[in-house]
Amino acid sequence: MAGIRSGSLVAAVLSIGLLAGCGGAGSRAPESLESFTAEEIYKRGEYELENSRKPADAVRYFSEVERLYPYSEWAKRALIMQAYSYHRAKDYEEARSAAQRFIDTYPGDEDAAYAKYLLALSYYDQIDDVGRDQGLTFQALQSLREVIEEYPDTEYARSSILKFDLAFDHLAAKEMEIGRYYLKRGHYTAAINRFRVVVEDYQTTTHTPEALMRLVEAYLALGLNDQAQTAGAILGHNFQSSPFYQDAFRQLRGRGLEPEARGDSWLTNVYRQVIQGKWL
Repeated sequence: MAGIRSGSLVAAVLSIGLLAGCGGAGSRAPESLESFTAEEIYKRGEYELENSRKPADAVRYFSEVERLYPYSEWAKRALIMQAYSYHRAKDYEEARSAAQRFIDTYPGDEDAAYAKYLLALSYYDQIDDVGRDQGLTFQALQSLREVIEEYPDTEYARSSILKFDLAFDHLAAKEMEIGRYYLKRGHYTAAINRFRVVVEDYQTTTHTPEALMRLVEAYLALGLNDQAQTAGAILGHNFQSSPFYQDAFRQLRGRGLEPEARGDSWLTNVYRQVIQGKWL
């Protein structure tokens, strides 16, 4: 039986070999596959994956390869293709399960990197609108970090870095959404706490300029001018061309204030560290 090389998932998916006499995508699979070779069953699974409107239809064939030809090269490839098929079908829980089984069974295989990446994607692809619970985002970040750290020289690590940054930005967006909600309703202290998280924990995201501007707004509303001016100073130093700085500057000047570091608060510490480079 001809073997297949590990690590060739992309080529296997794109270069699908069709079985002679397979029929169309709607043809019924035989009731028993025991008379077929592992390669024949595997390739039928590929055919179903590429041609069926239901990617999960391919899972049966890949599962049968595992059952009928355990511990073979085809069984190994069939397992990771199960994870891929479930992911294509958006059955993310089953995709995670199959990917984890591959990692546990073949930890040293070169396709373990792809299995780990699929597992991370199964969390990442469930991140949708900002208003949803962010538990999946945290899980996605953790799984993506594992790909980056364990397989740093792979294409999966490079893709994971981009997705990690987007997921990280997503968490900051959630804090901003809640902060704006509190700010709009006059709950200034609660709003400040949310914007502070963005400035301190998500300062590399795209939401930091707005968070600083909102801090200016909230602190001015509370009459805490030193904090408002300091937030404006940080914003002006790092994001002077941002429209959020222009807004913050107008708010400060409307009170006869300037954006400058004043007083002794958590924002003053941020100013010393980020702008003056004083970490002690």
